[in-house]
Amino acid sequence: METTGSRVLIGGIVRNRRWLTLGSAMYGAHQICEAMVPVVIGVIIDRAVATGDVAALVLWIAVLAVLFVVLSLMWRFGARLLTYAEAGEGCTLRVEVAGKILQPRGIRIDLRSGELLTISSSDADNASYLLDYIPRIVASLTATTVCAVALLMINVPLGLGVVLGTPLVLLFLHFSAPLITRRIQHQQETAGRAASVATDLVSGLRPLRGIGAEAAATQRYRDVSRRSLRATLRAARTQRGFEGASATISNLLAAGIAIAAGWLALDGAISVGQFVTVIGLAQFLIEPLAQLTVVPSWIAEARASANRVAMVLSAPPLAPEGQRTLDAPPHGLDIVDLHHGSIDGLDLSVRPGELVGVVAPQAADAEALVTVLSGQLAPEDYRGTIAVGGTDLASVEHREARAALLVEPHNTDIFTGTVGSNILVNDPPADAAFLDGVLRASAADDVVDTHSGGLDTAVSERGASLSGGQRQRVALARALFAQPPVLVLHDPTTAVDSVTEHAIARGLAALRHGPEHTFTTVLVTCSPILLATADRVVVVDDGRVRATGTHDELVERDGEYRKAVLR
Repeated sequence: METTGSRVLIGGIVRNRRWLTLGSAMYGAHQICEAMVPVVIGVIIDRAVATGDVAALVLWIAVLAVLFVVLSLMWRFGARLLTYAEAGEGCTLRVEVAGKILQPRGIRIDLRSGELLTISSSDADNASYLLDYIPRIVASLTATTVCAVALLMINVPLGLGVVLGTPLVLLFLHFSAPLITRRIQHQQETAGRAASVATDLVSGLRPLRGIGAEAAATQRYRDVSRRSLRATLRAARTQRGFEGASATISNLLAAGIAIAAGWLALDGAISVGQFVTVIGLAQFLIEPLAQLTVVPSWIAEARASANRVAMVLSAPPLAPEGQRTLDAPPHGLDIVDLHHGSIDGLDLSVRPGELVGVVAPQAADAEALVTVLSGQLAPEDYRGTIAVGGTDLASVEHREARAALLVEPHNTDIFTGTVGSNILVNDPPADAAFLDGVLRASAADDVVDTHSGGLDTAVSERGASLSGGQRQRVALARALFAQPPVLVLHDPTTAVDSVTEHAIARGLAALRHGPEHTFTTVLVTCSPILLATADRVVVVDDGRVRATGTHDELVERDGEYRKAVLR
C-alpha cells in the first residue's frame, strides 16, 4: 500500500491514541476550568459582593481556588503526556525514514543525501507536531463551546454570536490552507537542497582547496541559499499574513461580544456580575479563537512535512527481493554482455581464487563497472548479467548477494566512532591473529600504531581526523576483515606512498590468495605496483575488453597499456 502524507499523520495518531486521548481530555478540562473562572467571578459579584453575604463569598472563593488548582494540574500532566507522545512519534518517524534510506536493497528516489537528512530530522519532527496541534484544537473547541453555552444562559443573542460567528470565521480562513501548504512545502524542498549542497561542499572541502575551486563552490552555495531564503520569506509572509488576519477577526468577534454586553448592561438586561462574566469570557475567547483560526497553518506545515516523509517511505527498492541462494564458496565472478554508461557489451570471467587486475584508461569505464557491481543500480538500469558462483545476482536475496560480492569504492565512507569500529563494524574478531593479519595487509597497522589510542582512537565525522591515506587504509582493512568470497577494490591506494603501496600489494596477495585461501579479488586500478601482483590483467577500453595478459606481458607488447599505467 502506497504511503501518503495523510497516512503518515493518521499512523501517528493511531500509534499514540492513548496518550493523545488522555492529553486532549486534560487540555479540555483545563480550558473548561479557565472558562468557568469569569463565570464564578460574576457569581461572586452578584451573590456575595452585591448582597454582602460573607458565607457565600467564602464558598465561591473556595470554588475559584479549586478551579485554579484543577486547571493547573490538568495543564501540567496533559502537557507531560503529549510531550511524551510527540517526542516518541518524532523518534519513530526518524527511525522509519532512516531505516528506509539505509535498507540493503536501496531506494529509488531523486534526492541527495542532504535532502534526505533534512527529511529524516526536521520533517519527521514537524509531522510529529500534529500530536501537539490536535489537543490544542480540542481544547480551543471545548473552550469556545463552554463560552457559547455560558453566554446563551446569560443572553441568547450573545451566545448565538459565538455559536454562529466562530464556524463562519473558520470556514472563511480554511480556504487559505492549500496556498499555505504549497508554499511551506516549496520552502522545505529548497531548504533541503541547500542543506544537500552544504553537506557536499563540507565533505569535499579539501579537494576543492586543492584545485582552487573555493570561489565557484561558494557561489554555488550562495545561489541555492538565496533561493532557499526567498522561499522561506515567501512562506513566512503567507503564514504571518494569515495569522495577522485570523487574530484580527477573532479579536473583532470578541470585541463585538463585549460591546454588545455593555449595551445590555446599560439597558438593565443583564446584571453587573453577568456583565463582568461576559467581559471575562470575551477576553478569554481571544486565545482559543486565535488558535482555531491558525489551524489551517498548523495542519499545512505538518502535512507538507508528512508528504516529504511519505515520499521517502513509499520509494520503491532499487534491487529486487531475490529468492535464490548461492552455493558454498569459492565463487568466481562472471560478467556477460554488460551495458551501462560507457560500458558497451563487456564480457569478463574471473575464476574462483583468481586475483585479476582491470585497467580502464578511460575513468568512465571503471566508474560504470564498479557502479554496477556495487549494487547501486536496479536491474532495469543496466543490461547484462552479473553472476557470482554461476548464479545471477539479480535473483539472489540481497543481503546474501552483497555478502558474496563486496565492492569497496574509491570514494569510501568513514564513520564517526573509532578506528576499530570502522574496521570491525562493532563485530569483535574471534581470531586476534586474523585481525593483525588484516591490519598488516592493509598497512592500517601504521594508523593504529601512530595513535596512542590504537584501535580505540577516535574518528571524527566522515573521517576528517584522518589523512586521505589513513582513510583508504582503514577502509581497505574493513573490506578485508569482512572476508567476502569476491572482493572488488577500486583504486584502493591512490593516497598512499609507493613504499606503503608495495606493502599493501604483498599483504593483499598473501591474505586472500595464499596457499590456504581461495578468495577471488578484482583490482580496478592503474597502479603498476598492484597490477604486478595480479594473476591476470584485463584492459577495458571503449566499454569492452581490448587485451588480456600478465602485467609484464602487457607492458612489453601494449603501448596504450604502458601509457595508462607507467605515468
